[in-house]
Amino acid sequence: MTMRIAVLADTHAPRRWRSCPAAVARNLEGVDLILHAGDVCRAWVLEELRGFAPVRAVLGNNDAGDVADWGAPETLTLDLAGLRVGMIHDAGPAKGRAGRMRRRFPRADLVVFGHSHVPLDLGEGAGPRLLNPGSPTDRRRQPRGTMGLLRVEAGELVQARIVPVT
Repeated sequence: MTMRIAVLADTHAPRRWRSCPAAVARNLEGVDLILHAGDVCRAWVLEELRGFAPVRAVLGNNDAGDVADWGAPETLTLDLAGLRVGMIHDAGPAKGRAGRMRRRFPRADLVVFGHSHVPLDLGEGAGPRLLNPGSPTDRRRQPRGTMGLLRVEAGELVQARIVPVT
């Protein structure tokens, strides 16, 4: 089984995300699942994304109560076609992050997080691969807004890309 998965974080509606940006929408076409690593800020964004594919999300530090009411927990573990994924919004400081995420999600092959708005795809070898898709709408000091795209086949992450959307 092959899954195409889009990964978003830090959309910050309505201040930064008033509706799905066209470049994000193009990347969402045909995906099987959308992961949102928090700071959605308003649940209507998750409903908008659900128009493209099923959505799983975690709570961010800026998320309103309606995001929790929508069903977003603080952390999430998923089995995606055999790939074990952990999700959290804030993975903490870069120093020691891999070890913290290994302890938090001991069985995970991949940990998806957000918060920093800094895109990151890091394989630590002894721990889970760490992926922060950045933010598609609030790039802060980054050159471009970004999101992640994953391809999973038979329980293996065969491709992970961070793609620019601005």
